[in-house]
Amino acid sequence: MPRETKDIMKIVTILGARPQFIKAAVVSRALSQYDDIREIIVHTGQHFDPNMSQLFFEEMGIPEPSYNLDIHGLPHGALTGRMMEQVEGVLLRERPDWLLVYGDTDSTLAGALAAKKLHIRVAHVEAGLRSFNEAMPEEINRILTDRISDLLFCPSEMAVNQLRDEGRLANGAQVVMSGDVMKDAALQFAPLMRQPAAELPDRFVLCTFHRAENVDNEKTLKQLLYALELTCNTIPVVCPLHPHTRKSIEAIAYPIDQSPIQFIEPVGYLEMLYLLSHCTLVMTDSGGLQKEAYYMKKYCVTLRNETEWTELAGCGYNHVVGTEPMNIVQTVQNLLDVTPVFPFELYGDGHAAEAIAKTMNRR
Repeated sequence: MPRETKDIMKIVTILGARPQFIKAAVVSRALSQYDDIREIIVHTGQHFDPNMSQLFFEEMGIPEPSYNLDIHGLPHGALTGRMMEQVEGVLLRERPDWLLVYGDTDSTLAGALAAKKLHIRVAHVEAGLRSFNEAMPEEINRILTDRISDLLFCPSEMAVNQLRDEGRLANGAQVVMSGDVMKDAALQFAPLMRQPAAELPDRFVLCTFHRAENVDNEKTLKQLLYALELTCNTIPVVCPLHPHTRKSIEAIAYPIDQSPIQFIEPVGYLEMLYLLSHCTLVMTDSGGLQKEAYYMKKYCVTLRNETEWTELAGCGYNHVVGTEPMNIVQTVQNLLDVTPVFPFELYGDGHAAEAIAKTMNRR
């Protein structure tokens, strides 16, 4: 039943990584338009990001968290358990009507579990995504969070269909095709993009890789570096270096400073938008960057064996190639010879945050 106007709805939002703060930037702004909604943001501390400075919060218009749990650096089980314990304490103190979570991190699952055990309703943004690889911790987090959520906001029709196939429409959950909040963010923050400090080539491939299966396995890491070196024979490769990736590369004594690959310092979201806007092609193992490449109308080569953004692969915008060097190099070469054409809108109209806030206000 819709709430009476005089009632105040309290929402606790759980965030644990920079992409989730960017998503929350647009949703929190939409929620703030309703006088009868009060949002309380909790930062679990899961991912330390040096680019999340005070300036980051000011530029992005993100409300600073009311709680910072400072939980990080633990194995998945211990991390999730510790976060559940601390989030439970916040929920007992705040007594919200809803808990709002984003994506597929350990913070997402911990928040959803803590809320559900206290009989607090759970809303999940980015519901219905599946890579169908349960070896990925993110896949387990997605499946379990969707299973216990009461309100599921899907970025695409394919995500809606996935939840329908899993029976979520038949057992009381509300499934909403909201569109993707990262499209909202890309549209809203593109005018604020800024060039990184590094000098950039006129034409280049943008590459990022940080996933454990790629950088913690020496053989795989060496394959990726070799593929990038070969690509440099055709077009420069610019690679913002994730701290964990740098540590792994240094551990195998790879000559970062003498490499043909142009490694640069990690960049913030506004700098990444600039790189996406100015690059020729994207190579990545990131989930979010695959989608952001699409919003910037750039083809993407995904350095994994699967993707949760299956509609991008189905439409030919995203090419999932794994980590075998020749597959990577040949795919890049083929795409460099193709004029990008992006006729389809797969993730809504750029008003996902408004749809989410409007739906929650009616609950």
